[in-house]
Amino acid sequence: MNWLMRVLLLIIVVAYMAQFIVPAQEPLDDADIAAILRDRVDAAKKSPGIVVGIIDERGPRIISCGRSGWKEGPILDGDTVFEIGSVTKVFTSLILADMVTRGEVKLDDPISKYLPARVKVPSRTGREITLADLATHTSGLPRLPDNFAPSDAANPYADYTVAQLYDFLASYSLKRSPGVEYEYSNVGGGLLGHILALKAGTNYEALVIKEICQPLGMTNTLITLTAELQARLAQGHNEAGHPTANWDMPALAGAGALRSTANDLLKLLAASMGREKTVLQPAMELAETPRHEAGSAGMKIGLGWHIASNYGTELVWHNGGTGGYRSFIGFNQKKQQAVVVMANSANSVDDIGFHLLERKYPLEKAARTTNQTAIQMDAKILDRYVGRYQFNETIFFNVRRAEEHLQGRMTGQSYLDLYSASENEFFYDVVKAQITFNPATNGQPANLVLHQGGLDQTAQKVSDEAPR
Repeated sequence: MNWLMRVLLLIIVVAYMAQFIVPAQEPLDDADIAAILRDRVDAAKKSPGIVVGIIDERGPRIISCGRSGWKEGPILDGDTVFEIGSVTKVFTSLILADMVTRGEVKLDDPISKYLPARVKVPSRTGREITLADLATHTSGLPRLPDNFAPSDAANPYADYTVAQLYDFLASYSLKRSPGVEYEYSNVGGGLLGHILALKAGTNYEALVIKEICQPLGMTNTLITLTAELQARLAQGHNEAGHPTANWDMPALAGAGALRSTANDLLKLLAASMGREKTVLQPAMELAETPRHEAGSAGMKIGLGWHIASNYGTELVWHNGGTGGYRSFIGFNQKKQQAVVVMANSANSVDDIGFHLLERKYPLEKAARTTNQTAIQMDAKILDRYVGRYQFNETIFFNVRRAEEHLQGRMTGQSYLDLYSASENEFFYDVVKAQITFNPATNGQPANLVLHQGGLDQTAQKVSDEAPR
């Protein structure tokens, strides 16, 4: 082959290969990030405020938008306190990993080893639930315990006790053997935190502060807020944009009870990437090691941490949410980039977190949230709708009066507030659903229609009294 043919062949090969080369993406600059936040806060009204923490080659920094309230309240910043929900599980599993590296426990230890002898723990096919099963959501335990029946839907975990947790374990039958299949479990995360605190002879909050927060210099991460931290707590808002109560989780604290700030969580991520040397480094490496498939393509789970492998990038991450807050933390070990996203609204910010770590993850279209305004309704009209409605043989919807508005309760759920949009149209304040009440006509009984998730479901009225 002469030299001209070699050159032409080389040109063809280079041209062919070029179509498979993806140009390196420049990190979003702070102005681009600020524009994303303004779109969610000012344009779409998805949250009164959002705080983003970034670590990249330029170092750590904070970009924020909005306030504690829609029109008033402190401006949010890196020291604003938020509920972090299930991001707490990262702390819980990191404590487990640290105990393992110190030889205090083993990942394959059965959890019965650390619970009181009187507590009966479910098993299946001779396989007991282990500490690793709880940390990887493969225990076979459900998302919530089946005796979870909150008296206050605005603070649902507040009255769930350790005694109820033990009763649940004693009565629950596993649907599959532990260690087999991933199923995200809040009760499993809470149980793990409870077990580790028992092992350490302390309470969960004290354990987190001693084993994680103090070594990393995280002075604003805890459950019980001081007066100074309470003053920095952002007001939470539900999906509809209305202020909502904070959550308390005494028995299941390890699942989601922590509060924190963006600046504190950046310290955790910096240490997790090895940018800051810490005694927790061996435990962090153990926790970040993938152990099990996690329910979707390209997703695995370590101890607490989820690991996403898409677009040729591996991201270690976790998200969290309570009734009035959403959070996301994640990092790219290879690129040494990390992101914290915190919002004082129940609307998700996951897409922002993924997009800031890898631009190929798309941002969701932030359609404006419609905040309905309640109107005053005559008591006689409200009383007309009180009663019991039936969807099918087993599912009922009960309606009762609560001062100047109604409350509705689906079978197996708690009562939630219903507010008047018109004489016969009502809406929930905490979930995206509406109720239309229809009076009896032409021999047909009165009914209600539940509008939720694009579906319209009718329930016939079977009683004028809501059961106690």
